[in-house]
Amino acid sequence: MATSAVFPEASARAGMYESFFLRAVSPSEPQGVWLRYTAEKRPCQRATGSLWCTIFDARRGRPYMHRLAGSELTVPPGGWIAVDGARLTPAAAEGCCGAARWSLRFASDEPELRHLPRELLYRAPLPRTKLTTPLPAATFDGTLALSERAIELDGWRGMVGHNWGSAHADRWIWMHGVGFAEEPRAWLELALGRVRLAGRLSPWVASGALSLGGHRHRIGGLRRAHVAESPQGCTLALGGDRGLLVKAEVRVPEGSAAAWRYSDPSASLQDGRDVINCSVAALELAVRLPGAKAWRRLQSAHGGAYELGVLPQGGV
Repeated sequence: MATSAVFPEASARAGMYESFFLRAVSPSEPQGVWLRYTAEKRPCQRATGSLWCTIFDARRGRPYMHRLAGSELTVPPGGWIAVDGARLTPAAAEGCCGAARWSLRFASDEPELRHLPRELLYRAPLPRTKLTTPLPAATFDGTLALSERAIELDGWRGMVGHNWGSAHADRWIWMHGVGFAEEPRAWLELALGRVRLAGRLSPWVASGALSLGGHRHRIGGLRRAHVAESPQGCTLALGGDRGLLVKAEVRVPEGSAAAWRYSDPSASLQDGRDVINCSVAALELAVRLPGAKAWRRLQSAHGGAYELGVLPQGGV
């Protein structure tokens, strides 16, 4: 199914959000960029756009962060979403957010990753959050400029994601990984969430994939995930298809994470979610492939992305 914007077809009475986002990371330095183009719609109100930009450089410490809210929202010809003059298409991203300007091109030979197991679930009321990864592994080129410097993207690795729904999960983790020293073409894309059921948080539910040796392995589903998370990183262990086992540890360099507040589209949940995000995290994987006895180790010094979202009273 081709990726397209959902917000133009949203019910006039419904609240909803939609996000197209990308991250790219330098192959040689702890530099990265995370861009988010969003539609936000309260019940019985029109959708408006917002644009989010974070530029990471672990050598400089705190990332550059800026958000433009309440902006004009459209679907550009041949594209996915446009917020004012900033456009995102299946092959390019352009925009301006505060002191940052970018003109990026990207390409991928990887097919889309559909996180939900059945297409029917993308049209059903539940789950309230839907997600796909149109480009789970892509190569980026172009220019990213700040007022004091320009950054040239030349063969940076990354991804493009897409999610939408009527409410955010109560707690979630998003993890992406590229730039593994042992296998440069490998990638990891993983989302985990917990929702409140009968007043209690559900166990973690995970979905995603690991690409290793040119073969894509599905991860998660109804299998139990063991997770220990914090703003500084997390460790997790979970299974995949045909007996695959994956252990992951992600570590955020001190002072390099961005802290955001995501609003919630539901009129009954005005507090939103507190979110930390880092696209230059260290990532280590231990993988036991189906039928294998030995574990394989993969390490990426700064090619990991880590996002943790929580209810405000839970803190980050």
